[in-house]
Amino acid sequence: MSIEQNQEHAPAPGFEGKLDQVLARRDLLSRRLEASADLSPDELAKLSKEYSDLAGVVAHIEEWKSACDEIAELAAMIADAGEDAEMRKMAEDEFETLKARMPKLEQAIKLALVPKDEADDRNAILEVRAGTGGDEAALFAADLFRMYQRYADLRGWKFEVMEISETDRGGFKEAVANITGAGVFARLKFESGVHRVQRVPQTETQGRIHTSAATVAVLPEAEEVDVEINDKDLRIDVFRASGPGGQSVNTTDSAVRITHLPTGIVVSQQDEKSQHKNRAKAMKILRARLYDHMRRELDAERAANRRSQVGSGDRSERIRTYNYPQGRVTDHRIGLTLHKLDRIMAGDGLDEVVEALIAEDQASRLAEEH
Repeated sequence: MSIEQNQEHAPAPGFEGKLDQVLARRDLLSRRLEASADLSPDELAKLSKEYSDLAGVVAHIEEWKSACDEIAELAAMIADAGEDAEMRKMAEDEFETLKARMPKLEQAIKLALVPKDEADDRNAILEVRAGTGGDEAALFAADLFRMYQRYADLRGWKFEVMEISETDRGGFKEAVANITGAGVFARLKFESGVHRVQRVPQTETQGRIHTSAATVAVLPEAEEVDVEINDKDLRIDVFRASGPGGQSVNTTDSAVRITHLPTGIVVSQQDEKSQHKNRAKAMKILRARLYDHMRRELDAERAANRRSQVGSGDRSERIRTYNYPQGRVTDHRIGLTLHKLDRIMAGDGLDEVVEALIAEDQASRLAEEH
């Protein structure tokens, strides 16, 4: 057996150079952090985050380099004519095992080197709205909202309901929540789009299957430093809050509607009895929508010279169908069909869909990088 047999798995030209650059950057950051007395708090925080972000890829690189060293040692043992036959056989077996691992180790490094979406670590604003289908669409929107609430609970995230506009039948015309926790946006960002349901409505006496839809938007939560909002660009209206069917739920003008004049984005809040609290919540949602708007404009520019990732995130794009008679859920972007609708709606089956979407996105971005 010859070491040349491993050449088909050799890294692409420049690969090792790139890895050496990463390790050199890590060493530089380490030295600068050791002299942290010379750094401002902002510089210290920035460098600490970069050092922490590099930890994952450095671990993969060190594992790969260790495997390369071991392969070289084993190759020398195999080539040594004076080596004991039994030891040579053990070395050959180990050489083959390590050789088979190399593509996986290299792939892990490449994935770790793909630039992350800067919003992945952020919390998210979830918005679910009933689409076509009347009462049935509103009931489905409520089902989706509860699915995400259960999913958040299972992941240990905090799910704060910010606004719900209910129908007389218990459906949701619109529901908004703030979800906070580790990696919220990274896991939920591919949920944006049109979700379609096929089922027999409770009100249908003939047992006919109806199709209706709800729209989901997942927005990365924005900080004040992310989006500059000028007071002169806002029109703020206050009005009396009302419940389903127009019944009054508040006797004061506590509800708030904020219109961002340059973009035409409108946000209303009436869940709180305090006008001040409703305004704060509305500003939080507005900031997230404006940040999302900015991200979309940047993405549109990039899309001109790159392939599409997992869906476009377009609110009008049909991304998934929930078929109740057949108990299946199909994600149309990646052609994934799972016959476990009950588990997905209960939240505990959603991870399988999320993981598949993340994997497809990683593969797509990796292909664009190389």
